Formats: sequence, C-alpha cells, structure tokens
Amino acid sequence: MLIYRLFVWLYPLIARIIGLGNAKARLWVSGRKKLFERLSSAFYKNPHPVIWIHCSSLGEFEQGLPVLEGMKRSYPDHKILLTFFSPSGYEIRKNYQGADHIFYLPMDSPRNADRFLDIVQPSLVVFIKYEFWYYYLKEIRDREIPLLLVSGIFREDQPFFKWYGYLHRKMLTAFTCLLVQNAASARLLNSIGLKEKVVISGDTRFDRVITIKNRFEPIPLIEQFCEGHATIVAGSTWTEDDEELDHFANTHPETRWIIAPHAIEAERLEECLRLYKHSMLYSAYRHAVENGIPIPERINVLIIDNMGMLSRLYHYAMIGYIGGGFGDDGIHNILEAAVYRIPVIFGPVYDKYAEAEEMIDEGGAFVIEDALELEEQLQQLLQQKELYQKAAAAAGDYVQAKAGATEKVLGFIQEKRLLTS
Repeated sequence: MLIYRLFVWLYPLIARIIGLGNAKARLWVSGRKKLFERLSSAFYKNPHPVIWIHCSSLGEFEQGLPVLEGMKRSYPDHKILLTFFSPSGYEIRKNYQGADHIFYLPMDSPRNADRFLDIVQPSLVVFIKYEFWYYYLKEIRDREIPLLLVSGIFREDQPFFKWYGYLHRKMLTAFTCLLVQNAASARLLNSIGLKEKVVISGDTRFDRVITIKNRFEPIPLIEQFCEGHATIVAGSTWTEDDEELDHFANTHPETRWIIAPHAIEAERLEECLRLYKHSMLYSAYRHAVENGIPIPERINVLIIDNMGMLSRLYHYAMIGYIGGGFGDDGIHNILEAAVYRIPVIFGPVYDKYAEAEEMIDEGGAFVIEDALELEEQLQQLLQQKELYQKAAAAAGDYVQAKAGATEKVLGFIQEKRLLTS
C-alpha cells in the first residue's frame, strides 16, 4: 500500500517535469487544472441519474463505445459521464457528442475520489477493460454503487495472480461484476476466489468494428489512388514497422500502399517520407488533386497525416499490416482490418492479444519476423488466389463469429436491474 501511495503522489510531479519537454505530458497536466471547479459547474443541481464510464485511453473508448451507445438508447433519462486518464483518449474524443459530459479523471487519492463522487453522484460505474484505481474503487464500493468491469482481460503474469498482488486482488473485490472476454480470464479470476463475480461476456471490440464497417463512408481520394492496384494498408506503424515494409513498397511500384503512422508529429512524417522513396503526404495529395496539380510520377505510397481515417482505410485494402509488433507493447487493433475480410500481417510481439493467436490458428493472420518473411508472405497472398481467398474468409468469419458481447453486457445490466429504481 505504501508503494501505491507513493506512486499516486509522485505521478503528477513526474508528469509536470516531463511536461517541460513532452507535449503529451503537458496535456495530462493542463487538462486537470481547475478540474473540480469544472466538474462542479457541469453537475450543479443536476436532476438526472448519471452513468459514469471510464476509459484509460482511445483504444478503451472504442472498445466501450457500443456499450455507451446501447445504454444511451436504453436509458435516455440518464446522463453519461465519460472520463479518460490519458490525453491520447481525451484530446481526440473530448468533443464526442454521444456523452453528456467528458472530463479527465482526477488523479487517484482518498480526497479526490470522495470529492469526485460527491459531485457526480453516479448510479452506475463502468470501467472498460482495465485500469484499476484503488481509492476510486474503494469509495465506489463503500457507497454501494454498482460497479462493472466490461471486456476485462486477464493474464497469468499480472500482479493479481502473484504472491505480492494483495492490493490488486483487493481492488477486484470492489467490482459488482467482472464481465470478461474469455474463459481463460474467468479461470484465473476463479483461482483467486472471485468466481461469483465473473461473467464471460466476450469482447465488445468485435461489435465496434462491425458497426464501423456497417457505417462505412467512402473516401473518394483514397478510392482514386487505389483504383486498379493491389493495395496494402499499414495501420498504426512505428519506425520499426516501416523499416520492414519500405523495401517491398519501394521495389514494387505496381502496388499501392497507405501508411498510417501511430504518431503524426512532423519528425515522424518526415521519417516516413524518407523511408518510402515514392511517397507523399495525404494532405499534399489532396491539395494537388483538388487544385489540378499533377501528381509526381511513380508515387505509390500515401502517408496519412491526420487522425480518424484508419478504420475506413482498411476498406480499400487487399491486405492489412498492423503496426506495433516489433515493439515492447505489441500490436495494435487487428480487428479494424479483419472485419473487412482481408488477411492481416503483423510482427512477432502479439502474445498479449488472444484475438491475434486465435486468428493465426484460423488462418486469417500471419506473423513475420523480418523484412524477408514479410516479402515472402506478401508475394504468396498477392499471387496465390486460393490462399488469399481462404485467409480473407477466415479473418472475416472470425470477427463475425465473436459478435454479441454488447448485448450480453446490456442484458446483464437489465437483468440485475442496476439502473432501475
């Protein structure tokens, strides 16, 4: 407990120091200035019951969005409060119209948890996937507010299942129910005495990507760029990914490539332009097309320099490459691509993601260790029609078969009458 107290005390101080040279850390600090004053103003004399949904970052927001939208439809008299811990979620989704209030979560502490709950007075609290804050969870439990973990995922190497994980296990006991993605997570939680709190509901990300696909809106410039060419979309790439991809893109001008870097700072975009010899930024391509300026010859790579397009870009792909697999944290979301019934390829760090392992087993995903393996895999998929069709179908069928988690979560809330007075 002492270590945790020290952590939550030091975190804001470290963020301020790092913020002197790091934009993301500065946003974390500045976004919490006068936070309680803004919360008090937003909830002053609020006559409506409140559902509080917390997401760590953007990925968890996307994962929880089907549940948020479902609760908005099912409980229209309730107000939705959406909180984020990370700037990468808040800054991108702070203007999302589906929630009534969107704020950063104040740093965990006994005083902050008490003040926050006094102001918000939630009728139901939902945490998406993970992020466990002891004082918030304790105060929610002490006030007997229903608390759900949605799309939780657990692994044996986490502190909950270690001899030193007493505090982590104690946090889990605060939840009314732990709605988890799979049987493996349920077994782990059962092993530490939480069987009565566990329900296997599945992963709401599958519902989210299916909804995005069904709501697809064309991007005419991308369609024009890709027309008549085999196209590979590489999403959320890091430097290590682009260094594996660039040789094939540079030496196969007959293909079209769309590269969506994980970060779009100027330095990173310049790096992509250097690696991909026949590339241009999407903004420059758009400017040229809209103003009748000729596109340079041999351009076969577009570097996406905006946020929010990636989930639609996979619609134009024959193959999807998912970035992150050459870094410590592992791959990004493979479902965004697979839902369009295309094979996906990624690097070797994917062990934290059950969907990656399962899709490999189904034949819809492929792992590569280096540029040579990447080029071999691309050639096989591009040239062997039967192999390609089988892999594409496996990827799409896998996503469709996993749909339905949102209905289970909403059904649980209704069955247990958690929002019925």
